[in-house]
Amino acid sequence: MKIIIAGVGAMGSRFALMLHQANNEVLLVDGWQAHIDAIREEGLKANFNGEEVVAKIPIYHQTEVDKVDFSAELVILFTKVMQLEGMLQAMKPLIGKETKVLCLLNGIGHEDIIRNYVPLDNILLGNTMWTAGLEGPGKAKLFGNGSIDLQNLGTVGEQGAKPVIDVLNEAKLNAHYSENILSSIYKKACVNGTMNGLCTILDANMADFGETSVSEPIVNAIVSEFFAVAEAQNITLHLDEVMAQIHSCYNRETIGLHHPSMYQDLIINHRLTEIDYINGAIVRKGQEFGVPTPYCSFLTELVHAKEEIIGAK
Repeated sequence: MKIIIAGVGAMGSRFALMLHQANNEVLLVDGWQAHIDAIREEGLKANFNGEEVVAKIPIYHQTEVDKVDFSAELVILFTKVMQLEGMLQAMKPLIGKETKVLCLLNGIGHEDIIRNYVPLDNILLGNTMWTAGLEGPGKAKLFGNGSIDLQNLGTVGEQGAKPVIDVLNEAKLNAHYSENILSSIYKKACVNGTMNGLCTILDANMADFGETSVSEPIVNAIVSEFFAVAEAQNITLHLDEVMAQIHSCYNRETIGLHHPSMYQDLIINHRLTEIDYINGAIVRKGQEFGVPTPYCSFLTELVHAKEEIIGAK
């Protein structure tokens, strides 16, 4: 399949490498020039479960794609949320009438933007529990296992999503069709809404945070706000499943030593974060539905303060 990865950060690098290894024709689009230059010069490098691998995959800056001759069958969106509309605008020449667009961004509400560029029958909304890190321009660290849940937003349902699911599974990305993707997205948002912001503010990996004496009451308070907002929208979540997923992040033998993507963006790379589309989204929806969200509001403000102190861009 001819596939574009739009946004080649840590997760984009993982999907690009695994889909490339499965013999798909992959093209990368990003906006970070140093990252683009490194991949062009030396290939996409990765520590892939302890093995050093290099993949030569073409990559373009998003301002260059109007000159690219590539009829994409699938576009996978991994760009930062605040850059999503600009990326879709730039990619219009490469998105045809039959192109499927799979959104795997962190956060809530991205479909409202995508539907302005892509017919609903071609939009796949999903979330992934894979993890990844970016050690610098052109170099990813990929470890552990994961999965993908996705749903077609139009009328074609699972049958319309099947070719994409098959391609993802051939690349060992463990994709599954969901009839209620918003529940999956909110479940993951609970994980991101705790691990990302808290580890970033506390300058900690997930295991170190989880072992503090106050981790449980802080996490419970934040998760309760996500649940209240979800309930206001008739989205069903199961507390035991959500808390089990969060607690699994503390395991030092699996992903506990990992620093979440928000930490990587802000603390390591001094880039602006997606906090407004995770905890900040809960604050906005809380205001819409009359649900108090003091913990999410405070955490959002703390991350913005850290952005200003560091001078993130």
